[in-house]
Amino acid sequence: MKLVATTILLLASACNAFSSIPSSTLSQCFIGKAKIGTNVDSRSYLSSSALRMSSTETASFVQGPKIIMDQLPIVYVYDHCPFCVRVRLALGIKNVKHLVQFMANDDIPTPTNLLGKKIAPIFEIPEDDLIMGESLDIIAKIDADPRFGPTNSILPATDRTDIKAWQKSVQSLLRTLQRPRYVATGLLPEFQQIDGRHAFIKNHQLPPYEKKEWKGDGTNENPGIDMDEKLKLYAEAMAKDPAPLVEDLNAKLIELNDIVYSSEYCSEGGLSLDDIDLWARLRSITIIKGVIWPEKLRKYMDNFSALGDVPLYDQMAL
Repeated sequence: MKLVATTILLLASACNAFSSIPSSTLSQCFIGKAKIGTNVDSRSYLSSSALRMSSTETASFVQGPKIIMDQLPIVYVYDHCPFCVRVRLALGIKNVKHLVQFMANDDIPTPTNLLGKKIAPIFEIPEDDLIMGESLDIIAKIDADPRFGPTNSILPATDRTDIKAWQKSVQSLLRTLQRPRYVATGLLPEFQQIDGRHAFIKNHQLPPYEKKEWKGDGTNENPGIDMDEKLKLYAEAMAKDPAPLVEDLNAKLIELNDIVYSSEYCSEGGLSLDDIDLWARLRSITIIKGVIWPEKLRKYMDNFSALGDVPLYDQMAL
């Protein structure tokens, strides 16, 4: 009955879907470090030995001293964007103090004035009068510049085809679960206002739709899906019992746990771009309530959250 009532309520207000803000406060939802706990489910925990490994594994990554430039570098981002998270994580790992400028999802002027188009992330080094885009190019710049600490501290990607195959296998599943939750919380910085939420819904399809079908191409033959229908589909996705999909996701996380090298690095040899990419993508899973993380993978998530100073979504999970 509760599910039916929720569905009716959401569908009745489809044009204003995801417009209200839950009573949870930002301070409850965005924590600076992983939490200490005991369960290996969707709650964080970080023991005093979490950043140490056994002698049989690759040595732990040693973070350098805090780097504070006279003019702090700035990264312009959307909080949910994995490409943006890549850059934030790399800066945190290298212990570079920086400013994080969250852009509203419907903000076109800010990125356009900086780099000529709506894009994220954008990285700015004020003292160099440098503004650049593309997450991997930004990370390469950071890791090659001695002003940002020891160079080449992040190892190259190892072309883990097994991890890439796993990511592809969960693409539709994660889009179905994550995308409605991004906007439904009303707490992510880029979705603080309804225009930002609607801009995301307008441009991000839900399975089984493909992007071209969802957005259209401007022709009479393919005008795209009407905005009211998009809002309805997002509302239905949130109203639907997520248990079967979460169960599937839990099974897929067990598969991933088996191919992740350790709780500190996903690939043998040390901290690499493999970790930068994988962790940035996995972070959004923490916005899904009821996820059960295998122990090694949960420690992996918490370790990088603490090391990179990028919070997880556990406290706002829906």
